[in-house]
Amino acid sequence: MVIKFLDLHKINERFRVEFDKKVKEVLDSGWYIHGKQDELFEKHFAEFCGVKHCIGCANGLDALNLIIKGFGFKEGDEIIVPANTYIASILAISENGCTPILVEPDINTYNINPDLIEEKITKNTKAIMVVHLYGQAVRMDKIWQVAKKHGLKIIEDSAQAHGAVYKGKKTGSLGDASGFSFYPGKNLGCLGDGGCVTINDDELAARIRAIANYGSDRKYHHIYKGINSRLDEFQAAFLDVKLSCLNEDNSRRREISKFYRENIKNPKIILPKVYDENAHVWHIFAVRTPKRDEFQKYLADNGIQTIIHYPTPPHKQDAYKEWNELSYPITEEIHNTVLSLPISPVITDEEAARVVEVINEY
Repeated sequence: MVIKFLDLHKINERFRVEFDKKVKEVLDSGWYIHGKQDELFEKHFAEFCGVKHCIGCANGLDALNLIIKGFGFKEGDEIIVPANTYIASILAISENGCTPILVEPDINTYNINPDLIEEKITKNTKAIMVVHLYGQAVRMDKIWQVAKKHGLKIIEDSAQAHGAVYKGKKTGSLGDASGFSFYPGKNLGCLGDGGCVTINDDELAARIRAIANYGSDRKYHHIYKGINSRLDEFQAAFLDVKLSCLNEDNSRRREISKFYRENIKNPKIILPKVYDENAHVWHIFAVRTPKRDEFQKYLADNGIQTIIHYPTPPHKQDAYKEWNELSYPITEEIHNTVLSLPISPVITDEEAARVVEVINEY
């Protein structure tokens, strides 16, 4: 038996009947972009997140890019961002000519360490980008305080945290604007690429919506130097179907996570820490071990698929050669030792038990 890291076919097969109906509905409508399905999904996802506006776009990177463009940040403006993140968080900053300022994570949560942010603020700092990595909401209290004290915007990268909660509020509503990805493997994933921005500010929402549509507020009238980034009708329809099961799917992920954390007893394996069960939706269940590559091979030999999120930190990538000599030891420790175990709403109890059994025998 092979336990897949993520069985996308099995995840989506649950919705086949509803998907077929939606495909027919879109085809019969003859409307494929900015139509009824997009409008419905944006309304429902905004309600889910507890915000006024959801703006569909082409992918999660575009969502962050659009937020930065919407704020009108200029070349040389600095945006604080975690050193321990997927490179998309940082690419969005660079794409707009802004300067990413890297901050080390908390080794226990893997998220940005709020205590290290204020020392990085300069006269050029305009925003703090928080990344709810692996599905765990960032502890926001101190970040809210620092942002208010220094007049900074808060941008959420919520690409891995659909439905995570911090003090009664969902990710997507914890900052001034939030970017989501609907890449197929996400907790809420479409059948292609997709993303969105969630926001409460009416004026900023209108600006971002226009920027995403060639800078146009109405047909052939362009008020910004925009881009083309839209969520098509098929993907919006699929997402709307799956949204109705997101809370249930996240609950199943929490069940599997709790089972792993209570039953994996191997002292060689460092389990993830959780400060609040509701704050985590377990997009990734990441463990750490010094001999990560050996451990991964052992699991593969025993029929358990795993993935490394992520083997190389952004500051060691060729894309950022100017940073390659910099040292972020906590980030590097995570990237050198982390390994993601299978977790999804369709993993069975038997499969989870097998994962635990194999790990405890390592």
